Formats: sequence, C-alpha cells, structure tokens
Amino acid sequence: MKQLRGTELKRLHRSWRRGNEFRLAMILENLQSPFNVGSVVRTGAAMGAEKLYLTGDTPSVRSSGAQKAAMGTDKYLKVEHFPTVAEAVAAAKADGFKVVGLELADEAVPMFAAELTPAVAFVLGHEDRGITADALALCDQVVFVPQLGRVGSLNVSAAATVACYEARRQGYAISGTPDGSDAGAFDLDDD
Repeated sequence: MKQLRGTELKRLHRSWRRGNEFRLAMILENLQSPFNVGSVVRTGAAMGAEKLYLTGDTPSVRSSGAQKAAMGTDKYLKVEHFPTVAEAVAAAKADGFKVVGLELADEAVPMFAAELTPAVAFVLGHEDRGITADALALCDQVVFVPQLGRVGSLNVSAAATVACYEARRQGYAISGTPDGSDAGAFDLDDD
C-alpha cells in the first residue's frame, strides 16, 4: 500500500465529487474565533460546500487568523456576510437549502436520524453560547451529534466537519459510492 500523490489523488477526489451531487452550505452565526472560521472554511471546501453565509460578529474569512487555518481554501467557496441571522437564513432558503441547526436543544434529533439531502445549510453558532434563540426559531430542523464521552460538546469546527461528513454519507447512501462500497445506508423504521 502506498499513499496517493499528485494525479492519483486528484482522480480519487474527482470520482467522489462526481458521485455526490447533493448540495451543502453553512451559516456561521456569531462565531468568535477566526481560527474556527478558517477551519470551517477548509472543511467546507474539502466537502464541496457551495457557500458560507456569515452573520453577526463572525470574523471575515479574509482575516489573518481565518486565512492561517483555511490555507487559501476560501477561493473554493462563495462567501457572503449578512447583518442578521434572519437575512442569512432567508438567503439560504431562497437558494434552495433546507436550514438545519446544529445545536444541543430539547427538540433536536440525532444527526444520523435527520434527512440531510438533497440540499442542506447547517447553522453553526458561537463557540460558547451556541445558536441564538432567533436562529433556532428559523431552522427547518435542529440536530445534534451524539457523544459518548464525558465532554458535553465538540469544538464548532469539529462539529461542522461531522455534520458535513454525515450529509455526504447520506448522499452516497442514496446515489452509491464511486468505488461500489456500502455508504452506510440503513432504515430507522421499526417495520
């Protein structure tokens, strides 16, 4: 076994990109750390997200801290800043996205139990306070990442990565994987 490099790596990524045409975006509400913004940008670019909707006090993807973490990957995403979360959510919905909050909330469902296809925009909130009540009220659905350890939450950029991968996994479970392997399709109904 050997690591893929150059052309081989590009071919692999291209085959997976062609195999999942479902749409993905993220709404960042009041993130505090430019490094988290940069990490979310890099995850979004790696997972083929179309757009980032920034709102509130979220630092620009062009800030030095965000650029350090993103490593120039912001060029692969459309980025727009909105004064309010209501405007960002309205724009995402107008662009055809189902808006899904990623939050530990009383009516949230485990991420794997939610339908995250064909077009989803995840709302990610402040590192300490999470998504605002206003944003939660605007979401079509709210999901959480089930955690088994003694820590109650993930870093926002880590949670964004988990959410993006779950949305892509669901897409491959529907459309099939380029290599023919099982993408983890399962039925949650008790028939």
